[in-house]
Amino acid sequence: MKMWKALTTLAATVILAAVVSGCAPTAKSEGTGGYIDDTVVTTKVKAQLLADDHLKGTEINVETFKGRVQLSGFVSSMADANRAVTITRGVKGVRSVENDISIK
Repeated sequence: MKMWKALTTLAATVILAAVVSGCAPTAKSEGTGGYIDDTVVTTKVKAQLLADDHLKGTEINVETFKGRVQLSGFVSSMADANRAVTITRGVKGVRSVENDISIK
């Protein structure tokens, strides 16, 4: 009976460890907490871009991974692209900005 209890405890521990490690971040993927943090940063950046009267924020795409924000899409001038980068850098949680915005 003690052997059975020990085996079930061991099995439960192994299963729990496997489940918890599935939520852990790696070099190429985020954990659950990191994903939520990046979603918040993306939302804040998008809101700031949409609030700016000079930019067409709906034409700028925002993606975030571990605090690194990638901007893509289209704007009408280089000044608008630079403005989008400046706005993005001012958002709390942004560690770096990659500007892939195209001029149309």
